[in-house]
Amino acid sequence: MRSRSSFDRATDPALYHPTNMSDTPDTFSHFDLASLSNADTYKLLASVVLPRPIAWVVSRNKAGALNAAPFSFFNIVSADPPIIAISFAGPPDRTEKDTLANILAHGEFVVNMVPEELAEAMNITATNAPRGTDETQLAGLELLPSAVLEVPRIAASPVALECKLVQTLNFGGASTIGLGRVVYIHIRTSAFENLERLHIDPAQLRLIGRMAGAGGYTTTRDMFQIERKAWPLK
Repeated sequence: MRSRSSFDRATDPALYHPTNMSDTPDTFSHFDLASLSNADTYKLLASVVLPRPIAWVVSRNKAGALNAAPFSFFNIVSADPPIIAISFAGPPDRTEKDTLANILAHGEFVVNMVPEELAEAMNITATNAPRGTDETQLAGLELLPSAVLEVPRIAASPVALECKLVQTLNFGGASTIGLGRVVYIHIRTSAFENLERLHIDPAQLRLIGRMAGAGGYTTTRDMFQIERKAWPLK
């Protein structure tokens, strides 16, 4: 007998909660996360929250060695104060990810955004290398000094956010959420349409985002414009 898949569980009458009570067939599949495994929950969330920006984090361990690793459960969550959030999932063979251990030790890190031309280098740094490995050297990355922090930034990244740890949050699962305050920003000047007004052309950044699947990525150059409407609507 085959094992029950996520779809089986989602359509089980005991778990199925139709939202349309008319005679029209419900065209949605429904998932009660309390009934799903952690792996299936991750699979669904990572497949529908798209695209996700990538935080390419450079940090330093207690001995001073550097580490670089990408994280796609990441975003800016506040502008006042300027706060970013990154979720660190605990690896099965360690108590915590190297990046999180480094941030907890030093309280600072640099978030580098990933352009298309650095996608392969970013992928190299995603390798589950032995603890203490300097992924910046492994991927052949040139580094530049930060303005405020001791941790350097990736020279070829068009955007680097120097961050200081504010707080970590854990809600009882395998993931720890790190909140960092952005204290300094580096942006490639050629990405600005108008530097005086701080208008940036996103196409010039050539950033990539994370998509569903083990190796799914997307570019961010395909854009369209919708003007914000004022009230009352016309």
